[in-house]
Amino acid sequence: MTRIIAGPVAGRCLAAHGAEVLHIGAAHLPTIPALDMDTGRGKRRLLLDLRQPAEKAALEEHVRGADVFLQSYRPGALAARGVSPEALAALRPGLICASLSAYGHLGPWTGRRGFDLLVQTATGFNQDEAEAAGTPDSPRPLPCRALDHASGYLLALGIQAALLRRAEEGGSWHVRVSLAATGQWLRGLGRVEGGLAAQDPGQEDVAGLLEERDSPLGRVSAIRHAAEMERTPAGWD
Repeated sequence: MTRIIAGPVAGRCLAAHGAEVLHIGAAHLPTIPALDMDTGRGKRRLLLDLRQPAEKAALEEHVRGADVFLQSYRPGALAARGVSPEALAALRPGLICASLSAYGHLGPWTGRRGFDLLVQTATGFNQDEAEAAGTPDSPRPLPCRALDHASGYLLALGIQAALLRRAEEGGSWHVRVSLAATGQWLRGLGRVEGGLAAQDPGQEDVAGLLEERDSPLGRVSAIRHAAEMERTPAGWD
């Protein structure tokens, strides 16, 4: 139950490594079709409205047969509808729950909605970019959604680590990732001098990184998975 980029990237990564992924959306919520095409690779799709008791019951039935439940709604939003990690683990003991938030599960901002660009502002990236560009009074976003994509892969890593721990120790586990914590980690990696002088890659520069395949939406060209594994090759059906 994720939307837009970070959570869907996590599900797409898991699908590339062999998971059966069901992306659960809601017809009354807006989407971005191009992102749905990209991050929806390797997934099935289902629309549910948790305001309807029968559809909430359908979600619970899916959870009973699941290994992982991944969601990216504001902390407390799903719990208010009876879909908390504790309630889900009671339905399906051994479940791995994974939660993505904007600002984390503790502190005064935990209940705030947020997305990559807002969190870039809150963690100082936009000001740093402006100062690097010599325009300190005009905040600038990063040239890509780095917090979203990095958080998605950290979620996938955390989920796989939790599955391994469950196999070794048993139990139900909860993985938490926040865009703000990812942002703080990325800032801690340092920066490249003169980075703004780097050219954005053109279509010809990434041609060797693309793959094409047929889909229900037609022929799709997109970035292939980065992992190259000999015995368990990554990819999407």
